[in-house]
Amino acid sequence: MQVLFKIVRQSQNTGPRIQTYQLDVEAGNTILDCLNRIKWEQDGTLAFRKNCRNTICGSCSMRINGRSALACKENIGAELARLNQIAEQSTETGSATGVLDQTENSALNALPGAPPRATAPGAIPEITIAPMGNMPVVKDLVVDMQRFWNNLEAVDPYVSNSARKIPEREFLQTPEERSRLEESGNCILCGACYSECNAVEVNPQFVGPHALAKAYRMVEDDRDDQTESRLKNYNQTNSGVWSCTRCFYCNSVCPMGVEPLDKIGKIKDEILDRNDDQASRPIRHRKVLIDLVKKGGWVDERKFAVMVVGNFFRDIKGLLSLAPVGFQSIKRGKLPITFEPSEGTKEVRSLIESVQALESKSSKAPKK
Repeated sequence: MQVLFKIVRQSQNTGPRIQTYQLDVEAGNTILDCLNRIKWEQDGTLAFRKNCRNTICGSCSMRINGRSALACKENIGAELARLNQIAEQSTETGSATGVLDQTENSALNALPGAPPRATAPGAIPEITIAPMGNMPVVKDLVVDMQRFWNNLEAVDPYVSNSARKIPEREFLQTPEERSRLEESGNCILCGACYSECNAVEVNPQFVGPHALAKAYRMVEDDRDDQTESRLKNYNQTNSGVWSCTRCFYCNSVCPMGVEPLDKIGKIKDEILDRNDDQASRPIRHRKVLIDLVKKGGWVDERKFAVMVVGNFFRDIKGLLSLAPVGFQSIKRGKLPITFEPSEGTKEVRSLIESVQALESKSSKAPKK
């Protein structure tokens, strides 16, 4: 079949532009196969990273039709099927991502992170390829990953060796202990999750999902003896786990099933188990939220901000910061005078307490 490849090209001192290449391909060809052919047969100046071609090294991560993926893993047939499925869903819902003319389609697809657009009926199918997001472009599909690596280094992703001063024995693990590290250990540091992370985009201090997935591996590894200091480091408001916006996109684009968001959640659980609501505002936010839902079935908006930001009237500066929003809410009638508990509050409370009891029991049980 004939396929048009719309590749976003860019150098450090120039703006992005779209260059189109046409290839005769088979459904089983990978995107990386096609990029190699473009470079070898049509344009030797095209720049992209590659190495293993077997979903091992993570070098060839790039944005393919609006989402970060490994070029060596995605093939033409599966990608076109994905576009057709999106087009069908768009038609059913009346979405604006329906059929567009070729020029508009290409321009929209070329935007970093933009959703893929359907191809007009009878036209040659298109695949748009762009560099990863949240990292400056060096050339074409090659990005500067220095901040990505610096953020990984910031979480100290190495098992502590301070406990290894007993040369008489090895530090062995049981299959069960090793299995707890399986998912996070599968991370190949391709950068797909970092590329699509909304939190990184708005907060450059956030270390990113890749770093925190590796961080969880250290927390869970029974051979490491720095758990407390690690959790203190990961508890930082701007750079640590609390900056995660929980959009789930890191999980959806990870080619190895690492599920970084789940690992971030588990680090949060470890931090919450060790601290009370006075330790920090993010911890207080989580604990107050759960307490209010237990009491009323949903959040009592009259109390929530005062208890979290104002720290139960202890933080005068925090209370003053709420004044402008509070006055506007009262003025517009959006601050409830009374609070009505939701239906089924007892059931909600019972469910929360049951989960808390199970978590407490699990945390007290010795690790095998």
